[in-house]
Amino acid sequence: MDRIACVHCGHYFPASPRHKSQRFCGRSRCQKARKAEWQRRKMRIEPQYRANQKQSHQEWLWANPDYWKDYRREHPEKAARNRALQLIRNRQRRKSDGLDAVPSAGLIAKMDASKGNDFDTVSQFWLVPVIAKMDALKVFLRPITPGYG
Repeated sequence: MDRIACVHCGHYFPASPRHKSQRFCGRSRCQKARKAEWQRRKMRIEPQYRANQKQSHQEWLWANPDYWKDYRREHPEKAARNRALQLIRNRQRRKSDGLDAVPSAGLIAKMDASKGNDFDTVSQFWLVPVIAKMDALKVFLRPITPGYG
């Protein structure tokens, strides 16, 4: 019986006569790596699978709204590491965008944090975020009348 090397761990294992293209051994970490590779390939080539995964992830987030807040509270070292890495990413992004000023805390914010008001429109503008990846926000401006506020 032929023996082949696992592409994940490198250990040799007996080749299965039923699975001619087997590349991973039966160890649980190697099987997890096999599944992760399969899922990455599936996400890359199948738009419907990718859309289903995204929807499933969003539904889970809606069902578990405090997950990340709880995670950061329970793992302060990881939260601190992420903050430090985010500062580095912000600096690199500013450098590549040619921005000299330090971004304010408001540049990295939750999406859909503001709600629109109904009023007469005078001007329309598109606000495009500098750092956060999200859709542009359409803003309507109107003059402030004397005695207002």
